[in-house]
Amino acid sequence: MKIVDDRKLKILAAVVDEYVRTGEPVGSKAISKHDDINVSAATIRNDMAALEQMGYLEQPHTSAGRVPTFMGYRLYIDKLMKLPELPDAEKERLDAMLGDEDTPEELLIQNAATALTELTQCAAVVTNSAPRFSVISKVEVIPTGKRLYVILLITSSGSIKNKACRLEFDLNHEQLEFFTHYIEENLSGVSVEELSEEMFDKMVAAVSAYMISLSPLVKGICELSEDLRQQELTVRGGEKLLSCNELDKMEVVRFIENKDGLSDMLEDAFSGIQVRFGSESGSFAIGNSSLIVSKYRKHGKEAGSLGVIGPMRVDYKKIIPYVDYLTQKISSLMSDDEDMITGHGADNVAEP
Repeated sequence: MKIVDDRKLKILAAVVDEYVRTGEPVGSKAISKHDDINVSAATIRNDMAALEQMGYLEQPHTSAGRVPTFMGYRLYIDKLMKLPELPDAEKERLDAMLGDEDTPEELLIQNAATALTELTQCAAVVTNSAPRFSVISKVEVIPTGKRLYVILLITSSGSIKNKACRLEFDLNHEQLEFFTHYIEENLSGVSVEELSEEMFDKMVAAVSAYMISLSPLVKGICELSEDLRQQELTVRGGEKLLSCNELDKMEVVRFIENKDGLSDMLEDAFSGIQVRFGSESGSFAIGNSSLIVSKYRKHGKEAGSLGVIGPMRVDYKKIIPYVDYLTQKISSLMSDDEDMITGHGADNVAEP
C-alpha cells in the first residue's frame, strides 16, 4: 500500500463519505466545507490530484470532481472508516424482524436475509451449513402411487429433504414396517456430519439380505444426506441488483444464475466482517460491486455466512453494523448464548 499522509487520508475519507451520500463526483469546494479539513480549495485540489495519481481516486470527466476507486474504498474501509454504534432502537427492530430462540434455525437465517434486503435495498447472500451440524430426527417412507414412494428426511435444525423413489413392486405393510424400523434404529439421532458412503453401503447390504428391492430407498436416503452436508447458497433480492444503474445488468444476470466463485470465496473467508469488491482479482463476477459478509456460528463452529451484495457505492457505515449485529444475534440464538452479542464495531472488520 502506498504511503499517504494524514491530510490526504482525511480528504480521501471525505470524498468517500460525500460520494456515498450524493452519488455525484466530488469537487474540492464540497470537501472544503468539512470541519476537520482546514486548508484552501487549491491545496485540496492538489491533494486530490495526488490521490488520483496513487490510484485511490479517479475523474470520470475532465471537468468533473473525483470518485473513489476500489483501491480508495479498500483504504477507507481498512484504515479510515469509523463505524457508529448501532442504536438500541435499531437493535430492537432487527430482533423483531429476526425472531427468537423458538424460531427454527432455517427461518432465522431467511428472516435475517429478508431484513438485510429491506433495510439496505441491496441483495442479501446467505450460506447455510447448519444442517450438517444437526442430527437426523425423523425419516419417513410414504407410499404415493403404484411402486412410487417418497422419502422424507427431517433434521433437528428443522431442515426437511424429500426424494421420490420408484421400486420394482409395491411393498406390503410388513415390508414397509421392517424398513421404517430399521432406518429408525440406525439413523435416528445420528449427526449429519457422521453420515458416510461407507455407512450407507453397510445399510444397503443389510436391507438387501432381507429384501433386495429395498436398496433404492437406502440409496435415496444417502443422496438426501449428501445434500444436507453441502453448503446451501442463496441470493435474495436479486431484483435490487438488476434495478441498480451502477451495475452491468448482464453481469448481474450471469451472477444470479451461476453465483460464479461466490460459494468458494465465502467458504474460505476468515472470521469477522469481510468486504470484497467485484473489481478485485479472484472476486465474484460483478464489476463495480461490493460484498459485505460475516460468518455466524453454532456452539463455536462456523455454521454459514450472511451478507449483502450491492454497488461499490453503498453506505458501509450503515450496512456493516447491520451485518455484524445479525450474524452475532443468529449465533447467540443458535447457541442459546445471549452473551455472544458483543458489538465489535470497527474492530470486527477484517482485512482481506
